[in-house]
Amino acid sequence: MLFLQLPYIRLMNQVPDGLIMGISGMHPLPVKEAALFFGKWKHWSYPKEFHFLREGQIADYIWFIESGGIRIFYKKDDREITEWLALEGQFFLSITSFFTRTPSRLMIHTLEPTVLWGIHHNDFMRLTEDHHEIEKLLRKMVTGSLILSQQRMESIQFETAHQRYQKLLQASPGIIQRVPMQYIASFLGITKETLSRIRGMH
Repeated sequence: MLFLQLPYIRLMNQVPDGLIMGISGMHPLPVKEAALFFGKWKHWSYPKEFHFLREGQIADYIWFIESGGIRIFYKKDDREITEWLALEGQFFLSITSFFTRTPSRLMIHTLEPTVLWGIHHNDFMRLTEDHHEIEKLLRKMVTGSLILSQQRMESIQFETAHQRYQKLLQASPGIIQRVPMQYIASFLGITKETLSRIRGMH
């Protein structure tokens, strides 16, 4: 059914195949709902180090990365703590701000020139009110995001720094060449020196 949808959806909004595949991997939508849903997505091109969500702003979008990469972080005791790293083909959001419509404590910036696609909160919520299949998709997206958050917490609590590094490489093989070491170390919950020692073992 997916490949029957692709030409029709492209006519609606020229959305990238990666976005369609990512959504279909979570919950395939019927042709009518898919056209309505993907028709609400917009895209932006940002330069490197562009801050498109700052602390105190409300997160209005669920995002998909067509190309490039982003960092989600927050400040604590005058330090920046990396909460999440994402490269092309991945979805991300500031989940608390997006759903509660409250100012975000997280910030998001680009790691390199990046093309993003996003669907606005209001558009998504209106579609879920009228279309049960899109409501099911939203539930699966929220569930997936919560599972990732739980897995990250358990990784920090129970895995060694070396294990966390290995899992990161398995999930994103090219990340070491594209993301500054201080961001990767912060994401793994270790110092840059520890990260250098772990890399020296490989």
